[in-house]
Amino acid sequence: MTTLSLLTVFAQANVGYSSSSAGYNFTYIILFLGIAILSYLVQWNLNSKFKKFSKMPLGNGMTGRDIAIKMLHDNGIYDVTVTSTPGQLTDHYNPTNKTVNLSEGVYNSTSIAAAAVAAHECGHAVQHAKAYAPLQMRSKLVPIVSFASNWITWILLIGIITVQSFPGILLAGIVLFATTTLFSFVTLPVEIDASRRALAWLSSAGITNNSNYPAASSALRSAAYTYVVAALSSLATLIYYIMIYLGRRD
Repeated sequence: MTTLSLLTVFAQANVGYSSSSAGYNFTYIILFLGIAILSYLVQWNLNSKFKKFSKMPLGNGMTGRDIAIKMLHDNGIYDVTVTSTPGQLTDHYNPTNKTVNLSEGVYNSTSIAAAAVAAHECGHAVQHAKAYAPLQMRSKLVPIVSFASNWITWILLIGIITVQSFPGILLAGIVLFATTTLFSFVTLPVEIDASRRALAWLSSAGITNNSNYPAASSALRSAAYTYVVAALSSLATLIYYIMIYLGRRD
């Protein structure tokens, strides 16, 4: 359970909520634990798949860096830089400075996992170059979500404690949290489309074949599941806060 969720339950326990509120408190805890377990399993599956496919050689000797550069050039993109970034599964595309950042385990690796991840991140660069609408929307939401993340915990906590006297504070917190939920759902088509572009290019460019294409597809599908769970978790939490706000009249 997140710190924010724990603070919420603690706050409710100390402001005299009704038995009905206690009921959906318990329901939320069960739901949240279920999502937390599902999130753990999805992350474990992703790590397991990445570890397995990181040992599966691509066959043509191309590294993650080579794959990224070739995909960018094949799509007519020459103003994006491919760099190495510390950590594991820290790969990302930064539209602000136009860089494809590959983790150490991907940048120099010649595995099918590295090829899939590198192509996926370049899929975002292709989206950027083609002005893909969901990516543009997500980029516009970034500063709003960044602001919300800095204040949301305290606004929601204060809002829950003072909901009977100043319900507007909790409502403001709900609005801020809703932006993070929206961000999570906008991220879904962005990530799925990037994987679709990656797999299509890997196949058409002859990087993958009938024997290793399923591995690349499986790796990217496992990564997509993490975003689905994150979005569902955010939605469940948002609904919970709305229930608290509406239940203040009990």
